[in-house]
Amino acid sequence: MVFKKALFVNISESALDKDYWHKLDSIIEKKIFLPKDSPSIMEEIKDADCLLVGFAIPVTNEMLDAAPKLRYIGTLAVAYHKIDTAAARKRQIPVTNIAGYCSDSVAEFVMAVVLNELRQLDEGKKRASTHNYDFAGMSASEIRGKIFAVFGLGTIGKRTAEIAQGFGADVRYWSKNRKPDYESRGVKYMDKDELLKVADFISLNFSQTPETEKFLDESAFAKIKPGTMIVNTVPMETVDLGALENRLKKGDITFILDHSDEMKQEDLDRLHKYKNCIIYPPIAFISKEARVNKQRIFVDNIKNFLDGDPTNVVN
Repeated sequence: MVFKKALFVNISESALDKDYWHKLDSIIEKKIFLPKDSPSIMEEIKDADCLLVGFAIPVTNEMLDAAPKLRYIGTLAVAYHKIDTAAARKRQIPVTNIAGYCSDSVAEFVMAVVLNELRQLDEGKKRASTHNYDFAGMSASEIRGKIFAVFGLGTIGKRTAEIAQGFGADVRYWSKNRKPDYESRGVKYMDKDELLKVADFISLNFSQTPETEKFLDESAFAKIKPGTMIVNTVPMETVDLGALENRLKKGDITFILDHSDEMKQEDLDRLHKYKNCIIYPPIAFISKEARVNKQRIFVDNIKNFLDGDPTNVVN
């Protein structure tokens, strides 16, 4: 079985290595590539039986209405919050993502930025670059024994918890569903509000959904104790920017994010004013290993659907 026509939206030919395109050549007869803002999307989707989209590309009910032949939707990303999965389910169209491809990469990034701040590595490199090897005025603290809170114990959250435990942290979590297997490993479940109150480190690792939008709101920030470091590697829609800015003004927390590419420039400008808000390019997911995993899972999802054994279906 093959797809007659696949519409690729915001997935360029550079997104996959040649070997993976060769694999797709054998199961897709015709490929159409369009940017996310192309006016041709609604026309090209009419006779497509496969829709493949990049990160944060909307797939609306209107688009599905215009695509009577559509049988499959795949996203080249973990997040699928812009896809109307309920509308797809009503039409018996599976939606797949590439869950887990960058779990190690993101979890390691979380710990890297935490260590960078705790150990003042940027300051150390800055001094050494000018042949200044004096450590006067520098300070550091350890992770061991501190409460490391993981919000969202999915594949990335689990790996983050494991690494934090390796550093000797007291790892606790909140998640939509309890995880008995990790609780048996010493990762303690706590109510969201209670965990916010005691955490020394907070790592946000859940998907963006209507339920998690503005997860950190004014009430949540009021509960977070002074000195807490927050690392957010999920979309910033999970944070109330006004509430974040109000707390940053106090200067008693550190907030770190990497989804800057999805934010409006005016919002980035608001946050750039605060030294205790550290903004990275979207680099948490970047690693050689993650790139290979990403392509493999994406192509395998398509092949497995055609073979009658769909994988990573989110609806």
